[in-house]
Amino acid sequence: MTTPRELIVEADGGSRGNPGPAGYGAVVLDPVTGETLAERAEFIGVATNNVAEYKGLVAGLRAAIDLFPDADVHVRMDSKLVVEQMSGRWKIKHPDMKPLAAEAARIYPPGRVRYEWIPRERNKHADRLANEAMDAGRRGEQWSPAGSTAAIDHTADLAAARKAAGDATAGAAKARAALAGAGSLGAGLSGAGSSRAGAGSSTAGSTGPAGLADDGLFPPDEALAAQARASLATAATRDRETATGDFEAEAAHPESAPVTSESAPAAGASGARGWAGPDMGAPATFVLLRHGETALTPEKRFSGSGGADPELSPAGLRQAEAVASALAARGTIQAVVSSPLTRCLQTAQAVATRLGLDVHVDHGLRETDFGVWEGLTFAEVRERHPDDLDAWLASPKAAPTGGGESFATVARRVATTRDRLTAAYAGRTVLLVTHVTPIKTLVRLALGAPPESLFRMELSAASISAVAYYADGNASVRLLNDTSHLR
Repeated sequence: MTTPRELIVEADGGSRGNPGPAGYGAVVLDPVTGETLAERAEFIGVATNNVAEYKGLVAGLRAAIDLFPDADVHVRMDSKLVVEQMSGRWKIKHPDMKPLAAEAARIYPPGRVRYEWIPRERNKHADRLANEAMDAGRRGEQWSPAGSTAAIDHTADLAAARKAAGDATAGAAKARAALAGAGSLGAGLSGAGSSRAGAGSSTAGSTGPAGLADDGLFPPDEALAAQARASLATAATRDRETATGDFEAEAAHPESAPVTSESAPAAGASGARGWAGPDMGAPATFVLLRHGETALTPEKRFSGSGGADPELSPAGLRQAEAVASALAARGTIQAVVSSPLTRCLQTAQAVATRLGLDVHVDHGLRETDFGVWEGLTFAEVRERHPDDLDAWLASPKAAPTGGGESFATVARRVATTRDRLTAAYAGRTVLLVTHVTPIKTLVRLALGAPPESLFRMELSAASISAVAYYADGNASVRLLNDTSHLR
């Protein structure tokens, strides 16, 4: 029996405005020679990036089946969202994408199509086609292959991919050999209190305009990590995507009882060290989003969970939309969990609406109760309650005036919430929309920093930070106070 021919389909879509004027592009390639076998592109009117990407996928698969109905198809896209949803690892909730995903799944029989995420620079052909389609739409025309300049030479890319696959196989063999000897090495080091440094160790992430591109949270680092894990699992399946767990887990649970001590063992957050049994699985990654501005934010007034529950200001609403656009473009968020306070719920809903996700509420993410300091500036507290303020600054166990929460109390609450959410979202990337103190506390605990470090972190409104939690107990701070999406 003749082995079915394999085809490569690369697809992309874009929207100038999201939603805005949108188009898609798709190309069918010979996997051996890199020859372009078919091209498709179309201006589709006003739509979102994700809808355009799905339409590009459908067009690419239809072009492939028209050429070789019995082929196996290797789809390569730079949309993490589409790749993960079509691979069955992420749930599809957005009503505009469900029918498109179902249409794509019906084109070839089950098991005949596999999906791979690739960085944008490796998807140039489809990207150019999509942009040509949008340019044509701007002129009031439809894309025509006669005027296309999108075709590129894929020979070098294919050769590089084959070499990378061979290198991955060799690297996986070396990694397995190294891990096999880890037990004896760990036995020699454990008595000296040695700790593992590497993917799971606590490190400070990059900030600034390029922070999101280099933070290790999003592609291409995420894709490379997935490839490495697959190679370690078995070199024979290096081309196949690995499952990342059940994405249907909910986090809308009431707050659990606090642990009795901040230093109590925390699953997935602290504890395990040494060389024995390193975790090579995908971490639970918390993308930590501080809510947008309220009327109190520019005045730097204490605004916790014990006073008024202010809404986002007009500036805060604009910030929420800006961060929603940035996270939608990344396509890596799989769930949204929010503090119950209004400013967080508004920010979370802006993101969730753009991503087609639901917002789950967790009361453990609420801000500190600042007692009678609520609504006051630091200077006003200094004037009215100087002794209480000095005590609060000197000790994490001191509470604000009037029965508010101490930092130690908040740390126990946040640690309990962290442990519950890392268990619920193991191996997944979840957006936590919360406040200054919970975010700083999560970062502090991940770094093993002292309580006074809370006063040494800047955390702007609508900023993004990130921490990854591994099953072996290590945590990695990957980003802190990124505001590039607001500029």
